Amino acid sequence: KALQPSPQLSTLFRRFPSASEAIHSAMSIRVGINGFGRIGRLVMRAAKEHAGIEVVAVNDPFVPVDYMRYMFHYDTVHGRYSGTSEVSGDKLLVDGKEVIALSEMDPKACKWGELGVDVVLESTGAFTTTDKAQLHLDAGAKKVVI
Repeated sequence: KALQPSPQLSTLFRRFPSASEAIHSAMSIRVGINGFGRIGRLVMRAAKEHAGIEVVAVNDPFVPVDYMRYMFHYDTVHGRYSGTSEVSGDKLLVDGKEVIALSEMDPKACKWGELGVDVVLESTGAFTTTDKAQLHLDAGAKKVVI
């Protein structure tokens, strides 16, 4: 049985229901993913299917960038990623697009605002209260999806 995206994630992705609408849109949603475990990797895969969503950065202090790429590309449940993925320095290249790999324990250190992130998708399970999610907003994100 395939996993279904959360209602909040579905709402985010419904903003651009088709690729042609996304192409005609003046801007896309710039996303940061905090936590690159099972949920974070699924969010990245789902985002890659929507032209109006750009994953800008992934933060996970426990996973080196080369292993991020490996786990993303070779998922034991969802299979191999159909696109391309590589590592270039401290960045992931997914389908030729750069995704900055961060390794910060404190969300305030992620500097989401400087990276141009509109929405942070909190997928660690550690920052699920309003007070804790506020750390992402303090770092410059405009919204946080828990």
